Amino acid sequence: MSNYFSEAALSLHTVRDHLRFAVSRFNQAGLFFGHGSNDAFDEAAYLILHTLNLPLDKLDPFLDAELTESERAEVLDILQRRAEQRIPASYLTHQALLGEFSFYVDERVIVPRSFIAELLSLQISPWITDPDRIENVLDLCTGSGCLAIIAAHAFPHSSVDAVDLSPDALAVAERNVADYHLQDRVKLIESDLFAKIGKRKYDIIISNPPYVDAESVAALPQEHLHEPKLALGSGHDGLDATRIILKEAASHLTQNGVLIVEIGHNREVLEKAYPDLPFTWLDVSAGDQFVFMLHRNDLF
Repeated sequence: MSNYFSEAALSLHTVRDHLRFAVSRFNQAGLFFGHGSNDAFDEAAYLILHTLNLPLDKLDPFLDAELTESERAEVLDILQRRAEQRIPASYLTHQALLGEFSFYVDERVIVPRSFIAELLSLQISPWITDPDRIENVLDLCTGSGCLAIIAAHAFPHSSVDAVDLSPDALAVAERNVADYHLQDRVKLIESDLFAKIGKRKYDIIISNPPYVDAESVAALPQEHLHEPKLALGSGHDGLDATRIILKEAASHLTQNGVLIVEIGHNREVLEKAYPDLPFTWLDVSAGDQFVFMLHRNDLF
């Protein structure tokens, strides 16, 4: 244990003590926050509460509670790993939160953080007028299965195909699907995008594919280097996977089907590459630059 953490083991006693110490160490280390928390305080509070098996939304009642010796050791261990190894918090806790949903994650999958989850929580309103009539949904690049699971809840009468190229990712997705008891409705398929889904057609296709361009991949913070490379970069301009999706989606959409894709910061590049496509840019918490929608007829 480093000097900082060895000294802390002797000096810190309460939750408040450990929280202050963690925020100081995280700021000193210059950690990157982009996997669920926005700053050092939120991340420290999350890690401490999770490690102590306390409610994640109730910090204040426990601030002055004294930790036992074993609790201090556990808390300092996870804080040290976050600060010194720069491991994303979700990999340390094996938990990722998206809205009201919690998912198991490890380094076989990217940490879930898709804006599409926000749209699904609203049943893609107003673009989907009758959620009960949605029968088939496809989630391309499903990773941990998070969007497929949220889609199954958003559209209760639907069957969801969840596709990923990585068998390791699908193993994580299988665990999450089982945790939500959705084995009868969410089917996991190992496939490179549409390659192995045959002639199936869907009312909704969603995808949060790899979209980081080569220049940005080279400059990613160390935290991102713990994530699967397969799930991040997508060619020189970040659009390799999106190009395939745009080329093949129409043949897998029902007559009134819609395609919804997240593309990171690539809106300008995408619109320049496809000047004739009438993209609808959907509003999410970060703005209207990150997720587009196209109807089936737009893709011809």
